[in-house]
Amino acid sequence: MEHDVESIAANFTLDGLLTKAEPFGGGHINDTYSLTCQKDGRAKRYVLQRINHEVFKNPPAMMENIRRVTEHIRRKLQGTDAELAARQLEVIQTAGGDDWFKDPHGNYWRVYNRIENAVTYDTLESLELAHEAARMFGWFQRMLTDLPGGPLHETIVDFHTTPKRLETFGQVLRHDPCNRVKDVKAEIDFVLENAHICDVLLNCASKGEIPIRVTHNDTKINNVMLDAETHKGVCVIDLDTVMPGLSLYDFGDMVRTATSPADEDERDLSKVTMRMPMFEMLVKGFAAETHTFLTAAEKKYLAFSGKLITFEQMIRFLGDHLAGDTYYKIHRIGHNLDRARTQMELVRSIIAQEDAANALVDSVFAELS
Repeated sequence: MEHDVESIAANFTLDGLLTKAEPFGGGHINDTYSLTCQKDGRAKRYVLQRINHEVFKNPPAMMENIRRVTEHIRRKLQGTDAELAARQLEVIQTAGGDDWFKDPHGNYWRVYNRIENAVTYDTLESLELAHEAARMFGWFQRMLTDLPGGPLHETIVDFHTTPKRLETFGQVLRHDPCNRVKDVKAEIDFVLENAHICDVLLNCASKGEIPIRVTHNDTKINNVMLDAETHKGVCVIDLDTVMPGLSLYDFGDMVRTATSPADEDERDLSKVTMRMPMFEMLVKGFAAETHTFLTAAEKKYLAFSGKLITFEQMIRFLGDHLAGDTYYKIHRIGHNLDRARTQMELVRSIIAQEDAANALVDSVFAELS
């Protein structure tokens, strides 16, 4: 569907005259455009996005989350680092003071400022980049430990509630709608053998040992913007899934997405492994920003979180394969099964190195205490 981008952009309080609007980025969820405005001989750029309300069912609530979080971070930085404060995301409001605009077709739109002279990476090209990315996600959590007001809205309900993911998997397993269960016995056995880990963190949370925090919930490397020259962290982006959660979910997803050199759908499982040097950089970067506020239980289960989140994603991929590939897009028959097997192999690698990983975590936090 073609969108009248100029007419939509006119509803927002842009600084200057809109002179260019063009498609921007390669995201898979939201339609994104770059806007360029001119005022007094200078250019200012913005990012316009159509929010996918099939994925995010309540765009106004999501935008309220994002505005609260971004305003709080900018406000805190203005007292300590005004230059960095100016390079944070800002929700550009409509003329009526809303954080979003709804067009006549029922589409929700938003506008952010463009972060200039900053870059993102899709893959970890060095240990130093891993350290800085992890530090920034830790920094993001630290900046929000004192977010005022009530809890944020839950933009995707039960996003990391692993026991419910397991329950959904069990339902698909029993019904076997595509007659695929018979071909994946080894993978199903692996799920059942490790199912006991699913509620470990939630049990700790129910006892008050692990608090509910403001978490990002999508801690891929390309959601950190780095200065184009210094490669130091500037800001964290893609805040659609920012909501109440466990700090360990964010770290666990970094382990899942960053420590293995293999693609998520790699068929040669010999390439799948948790690289300990990469894991070490993630721990050191994350701990540098979080060691002052994480609880003893959060530190204790830091390494465990990588195993849990990877196992959770295996359950989701395998369940979707059994269901007939109804959620994740596939590019070949058995694509979701390949993805599930890759996650399974990574879980195995994490388990094989678990003692060393725990010892490393202990030593890093001991040095910082």
